[in-house]
Amino acid sequence: MSIGAFAQSISSSPYSLYGVGSLYESDFGVLPSIGSAGIALPSTTFINNLNPASLGSMAQNHFLFDIGGKALATTYQSSSKTEKRNNFQFSHLAFAFPVTKNSGFSVSLQPYSSAAFKISNLKLPISDSQESYYLTAAGSGGLNNLSFSYGYRFGSKLTVGASGTVLFGNTVEDRAFLVNTAITTIHKKTDYNGLRANLGAQFKIDSTLTIGTTFKVPSQIKASKVQSVAVIADEVTTSIETDKASDVDDYYMPLEIGFGISKRFKNNVNMTLDYEKSFWNETGQSDIYGDFVNQDRYALGFTYSAKKNVRKYWDRIQYAAGVNFDTGYLEVDGKRVNNAAFTIGLSLPIENTFSALNISYSYGQKGRIADNLIKENYHKISLNLSLDGIWFLKRKIE
Repeated sequence: MSIGAFAQSISSSPYSLYGVGSLYESDFGVLPSIGSAGIALPSTTFINNLNPASLGSMAQNHFLFDIGGKALATTYQSSSKTEKRNNFQFSHLAFAFPVTKNSGFSVSLQPYSSAAFKISNLKLPISDSQESYYLTAAGSGGLNNLSFSYGYRFGSKLTVGASGTVLFGNTVEDRAFLVNTAITTIHKKTDYNGLRANLGAQFKIDSTLTIGTTFKVPSQIKASKVQSVAVIADEVTTSIETDKASDVDDYYMPLEIGFGISKRFKNNVNMTLDYEKSFWNETGQSDIYGDFVNQDRYALGFTYSAKKNVRKYWDRIQYAAGVNFDTGYLEVDGKRVNNAAFTIGLSLPIENTFSALNISYSYGQKGRIADNLIKENYHKISLNLSLDGIWFLKRKIE
C-alpha cells in the first residue's frame, strides 16, 4: 500500500500531525530577511518580537504598526512519492508605542501553531508485535498567540522587558485505524487555552555592540476534547462513543533560553547572531508517532545600507541576508526533523519616516527522505509592512 503524508493548508508541513501542529514561524519587520536573528536588536525602526526588552529603545512620539504575510511553494518528497503545494499565509498583526521616554508597549496577534494534514494508508508497527496497522487521517486548526509586551530602559545602556502571552485555539482530527479487517474511526475536537511569560534584556556595550538574552518560562496549556468513536467490521458499524466530552493530556511548552549579539561595522554593515535552546525533553510529553527532544536554533544575519546621500532613494534602501539552522524538536523513528534555510531581502523606505516595506526570499529544507519521513524543499516570500506614525507633535507649518 502507498505511503503518503502531505500538507493541505496553512501549516505547509505534514509534521503538523504531531502535538498541536507545526510551530509557526512569524517574525516582524526586517527579521525574516536576516535569518530570523534579532535578540539583540532594538525596536527603534520596527517592532522586534524576539525580545520584549527592545521596546525600551523606542523613539519618542513614534507609533509603530506592523502587518505581514508570506507565500510558500513547497515540494514534498517521500521514498515513493513527490507532491507540490502552494499557499499564502497570514503572518502577524502588531502595533507598539512609547509609554514614557524610557519605555514602550506593544500588542501583537499571530499564529503559534498550525495543523493541516492529510495522511493515506500509513503503515505503522503494532507495539510488542510482528504485525502492523494502517492509519488514514486528516486534521486542521492550531493555536493563536496574543501577546502584550513592555520594555523599560535604565540609563543609556540597559533595557529589560516582559511579555504576557495568551494561547488559545483548537484542532480537529479524523483518524481511521485499519487492523486486519476491522476499521476504528475517531473524530476528535480538542480545545486549548493557557498563559505564558517571556522575559528579556539588552545591554549596549558601546555604540556599535549590543548583547541580548531571553527567557521563556515553561507553561502548561490546558486541553479538553469532544470525541466520537465507531468500529466498522463485516460492514456493520458499531458506535462506541458519541460527542463524549472529557479531559485530554495537556500540552506543555518548554523552558527556552536565547542569547544574541549585534555588531555594527563602519556605520553601514550590521551583523546579528542568535542562539536559542528549547528544553522539550523536560516537558515529559510524547506523541504516539514520535518523541519531543531538546532543540537548538542558530541564526546569522547581515544588513547593509549605503547612506551616501539620504536624499537619494536608492541610497536609503537596506539590503539583507541571513542563514539559520534548527535541529528540530521532533524525533521520528530515531531521526531528527531538522530545518535549514538561507534568506535575502530588501527594506524599501516609505516617505521620510521609519516606514518601510520589507521583502525577503528564503529557500530551505526540512526533514529527510526515510521510512515514514518526508523531506520538504520550500521557497518562501515574506512581505512585512512596517508603518511609522508620529503622534502628539504640533504642526509648525500650516
